[in-house]
Amino acid sequence: MGRIKQRGKAGAAKAYVTRSAAVKKLQCSLADFRRLCILKGIFPREPRNRKKANKGSSAPTNFYYAKDIAYLAHEPVLRKLREHKAFAKKLSRALGRGEWSSAKSLEENKPVYRLDHIIKERYPTFVDAVRDIDDALCMIFLFASLPSDSKVSPSLIENCARLAAEWQLYVMHTHALRKTFLSIKGVYYQAEVFDQTVTWLVPYQFTQTIPTDVDVRVMLTFLELYQTLLGFVFFKIYTDAGLVYPPPLDTKKDEGAAGVGAFSLEEAKAARPAAAPAKSKVVEVDGKRISSKDVRQTIKSIAASGSGDADVEMSTADAPANEDDEEFVEDNTEEDPEDAPSAPAFTTATLPTLKTLSTLPQSTSAKLFAPYTFWLSRETSRPIFEFLVRAFGGRIGWPASSGSGSPFDEDDESITHVIIDRPLVQRANETDAEKERRRRRKHVQPQWVVDCINAGRILLEDLYAQGKTLPPHLSPFGEHAEAYDPTAGLTGAAEDEEMDEEVEGEDDAEVAAEDSEEEEARPAKSALKAAATAEDAAALRAAELAAEAAGIDFGTFEKEAKKAQKKVKKGDAPQEEAGEQNMNKMMMSNKQRKLYERMKYGQKKRAEERQDLEQKKRSIEKEKKRRAKA
Repeated sequence: MGRIKQRGKAGAAKAYVTRSAAVKKLQCSLADFRRLCILKGIFPREPRNRKKANKGSSAPTNFYYAKDIAYLAHEPVLRKLREHKAFAKKLSRALGRGEWSSAKSLEENKPVYRLDHIIKERYPTFVDAVRDIDDALCMIFLFASLPSDSKVSPSLIENCARLAAEWQLYVMHTHALRKTFLSIKGVYYQAEVFDQTVTWLVPYQFTQTIPTDVDVRVMLTFLELYQTLLGFVFFKIYTDAGLVYPPPLDTKKDEGAAGVGAFSLEEAKAARPAAAPAKSKVVEVDGKRISSKDVRQTIKSIAASGSGDADVEMSTADAPANEDDEEFVEDNTEEDPEDAPSAPAFTTATLPTLKTLSTLPQSTSAKLFAPYTFWLSRETSRPIFEFLVRAFGGRIGWPASSGSGSPFDEDDESITHVIIDRPLVQRANETDAEKERRRRRKHVQPQWVVDCINAGRILLEDLYAQGKTLPPHLSPFGEHAEAYDPTAGLTGAAEDEEMDEEVEGEDDAEVAAEDSEEEEARPAKSALKAAATAEDAAALRAAELAAEAAGIDFGTFEKEAKKAQKKVKKGDAPQEEAGEQNMNKMMMSNKQRKLYERMKYGQKKRAEERQDLEQKKRSIEKEKKRRAKA
């Protein structure tokens, strides 16, 4: 005989714990419980049967896994929070009694917790941490632009601004930026760090205010975790790049609003030369240093270009004949001698090695602006375009009103482009030297820089000249296959033009009597209907003869028959697909069916958005043609 199960001690009632029961078990306040859940990554769960999980009660509440709450009970941060609660009581008692010496002693020995162990728990490998820094960077850049108040301290904002500058310095140093987009919310950036795509949002430099309906305490808890995470990540990426972390800060430049220019990058000295050969990622080939990053970038450029194999063969043909110093791994697999002639003959001359990779042309998109020198006009945003230009290898200067630290003045002869966002105005007292300088430089609007980055090449400056109407600024982040592409042609545009021409022709032509038209159109309609439903060539031929007898020429009949067949196919195909999908749903579990329905809902929503955008573009094109004819 099996053991009798007691009510509320097995199943969902044991697996789930309500929030009030969890707070009572951990003996902490609700605010501390929320902080612990954020730091440890624990979130509410939804049981299959809420009544069973709540031991028969149907009251609305939040549920957590009982194992997660037991996991929180042994958290060192929880112990520090309890110590801080006792410290607050002792401090208030000492201040109430006027015991200033004991209060000072208590303040000096204030309990402080660290989050290093939580970062190591949540991110076992460094790549996991890099994948998860998108939200951390967005939060850091947001708080770096906020004003300080009673809830947000100035030291916190200063630390966020320092972390933001350190990230920008690393991206500029490694030329890791790939895409950018100027949106209403702010500027979206996308970089590639350790083969991981990192996307973050930077707000514009306006006066920011904290809304009253936002719980700042929750955001500050997330920020506390993100600051520790970014400290670990930045130390690792700076160390791997051979740079000193944290980068030194020049206080005079910082006081002069130099921004990122107040920090300087310094190469780290080799502290442990004995351990360097084992973890070395840089190899010297014929006096040229080649790192693992160069090899990865070259392989990506080969894969991206269609003529990658030809480039490898050309480079290997030009390589020196004496390659005894290169190391190859010996292949010990046994081969059948009879099958050897039929197998492809691979030789050492066709294999890409470090020497052959060093001779290949490197990708130029990472240093797109290297040949150019830019000057920022005073109305353009210096932090945005300084970061963009320097991330792609260009030189940039700015006037003193935008901050100190400009590497050159406006009179520098090496300036090739001026980024200006003002209307074209003729200066009254302009010397000949200034006119010549203005004629020699290219004056472009700020969008030109962003569009060049997204296109991966230098665009024509004439379309972005000062005072001209700019082309549409398109988002480069449409990554899914069915994303709307504004630059591509519209589907069915030719058919729409034909329909428009037919409608215009009908409007211009005189309309005959309706009764006579209906009598004449009856044989034609029946012939077209027969052509649409024809299943073989004989039926189609019979419909064609009927149309000819009705007085319809062959070209009109063929065009109308194709349209009718398309309508019939569009009407039949969804019914067949729906029947097949329903049969497939019957074989799915409840969880799989819900997941499938959510996936189909997302696909349908994206398709509707694409159709709306295409319809808007189609109406705009029609309006342009109508205005051109008028």
